[in-house]
Amino acid sequence: MKNIFGFDEKKLSDLGATYTATEIYQQPRLWKEVYKIINDNKEEIKKINNKIKETENIRIVLTGAGTSAYVGDTVECYLLKITRKRVQSIATTDIVSNPQEFIEKDTPTILVSFARSGNSPESVGTYNLFEQLCDDVTQVVITCNKDGELAKKARMDKRNLVILMPEESNDKSFAMTSSFTCMLLTTLLIFDIDNLETKKTLVDVISNNAQRILDNEWKSIKEVSEEDFNRIVYLGSGSLKGLTKEAALKNLELTSGKLVSVCESILGFRHGPKSIINDETIVVAFIAQNDYTRLYDLDLVKEINGDSGNHRLWIISYDYNEELKKNCDKFSSIDIKYVPEAFASLDYIIFAQVFALMNSIKLGISPDNPRPDGTVNRVVKGVTIHKFE
Repeated sequence: MKNIFGFDEKKLSDLGATYTATEIYQQPRLWKEVYKIINDNKEEIKKINNKIKETENIRIVLTGAGTSAYVGDTVECYLLKITRKRVQSIATTDIVSNPQEFIEKDTPTILVSFARSGNSPESVGTYNLFEQLCDDVTQVVITCNKDGELAKKARMDKRNLVILMPEESNDKSFAMTSSFTCMLLTTLLIFDIDNLETKKTLVDVISNNAQRILDNEWKSIKEVSEEDFNRIVYLGSGSLKGLTKEAALKNLELTSGKLVSVCESILGFRHGPKSIINDETIVVAFIAQNDYTRLYDLDLVKEINGDSGNHRLWIISYDYNEELKKNCDKFSSIDIKYVPEAFASLDYIIFAQVFALMNSIKLGISPDNPRPDGTVNRVVKGVTIHKFE
């Protein structure tokens, strides 16, 4: 095993970080495997896409719990644009408690379930509720566990589609990392399956960029983690707004809640949430690539940078921008090439994952098992799914 982020195998083991570090580092390689999986299954995937094209009033519901829900939040804008259909990201945790609000009996529906294990009570509950309450539902299960309950259920009906992620993406660590990005990339590819061949170069670009971040940027990310702070704020617009939820959650999970982590949209931040900033806050802004959206990003960046206090501002932009760089404490850029924002999100999240890992280690917490008391679990326990009539 090679050194990862400056730690050898023994040190990672001593830190309780072996799984988390390995699973973060393996992502660029797994993304290329994801492309092959989609290519190998494209004929089955096309059947789902044909139904979407041919059904006038079809609805696509993206669902999951926690990190899996944030896959849907991140890809929703992109899928709206490429499918030109009604696309909604709704967490399983909302659906199971309020099925009457979210399940439409007479609307043809594609239910896309994201799941690392496929055994979460709410995920299985949502699957069953759509089968019970929707007259025309096609289940698409994107999961990292071939033996999970969701995969088993979906395989029982030939109308459904099960896409299994690379086996290594079934993260053994407490927090989801490679499972999140593999499911995200899969979704971006399967709903634009007719253009799959043209996406090969794109997958190579984001994979190579991620590898460079993992190999070359970890030292500078570690330096940020060594600063004196106790609050982190993630900001973004569009697809990047959805991604901020995952970025904030990753830090919250891996630091066992000892570092407060929140997220908000760029424009929404002024409307109250900005109150969180104090002298021990790091604000991390994911900058949009769209020129128009970036105008709003830059306005807020300048405002935060000019505010009094000792807070710090870290900007992560896909391309280099001198004006952004001069209005922050730390500036990170990824590439000069344009990459659609939903795909770019895969590179942005690498920074947040490594940052969360470094913060966890700094605090003396095991990233692989940050809550050894069992009050928070890798697969949620203690949920009763009540019968709906």
